[in-house]
Amino acid sequence: MKIITIFLIALSLSMDAFSLALIYGTQGLKNKDKIILAIIVGAYHFFMPLIGLSIGSFITSKLIINTNILVGIILSLIAIEMIISSFKEKEEKFLLSIVGYLVFGLSVSIDSLTAGIGLPAITTSFYSSSLIFAITSFIFTYLGLNLGNILNKKYGKISTIIGGSILFSLGIIYIFK
Repeated sequence: MKIITIFLIALSLSMDAFSLALIYGTQGLKNKDKIILAIIVGAYHFFMPLIGLSIGSFITSKLIINTNILVGIILSLIAIEMIISSFKEKEEKFLLSIVGYLVFGLSVSIDSLTAGIGLPAITTSFYSSSLIFAITSFIFTYLGLNLGNILNKKYGKISTIIGGSILFSLGIIYIFK
């Protein structure tokens, strides 16, 4: 029963990575970039629960800003950049930098930090659980990026604008959550 619970948590933690990867896939990323981004998201989903496990309660009690607001601001800023870049004629892609990858990974894995706080109530296999979280989020991120890329090829620039608009809406929802 514990393993089923861990897998369900892994799936739920990976859903935001999938939905945002779907949106970012409209940026037309190369396969190498998709793999790197999925690895970074997977790594975040491995380490964030462990960090949450060890110091998460301290962080959440001392943070001045609500983590939902922080995620909302990050998502909104990324969305604005996506929408603006879709109107530029040159082929400059926002996400194609290590900083962009790290910000994306952080924004979709903050919930893993808080999941780590409650992990002792479910299991004592913390590293195994984090590994399951990492593998699941890697797979979902990679699938989302590929599906987003297909949408980009089919619908072009409009898919990036729609994706950016959805991302901005998600950012606003997080801010007011």
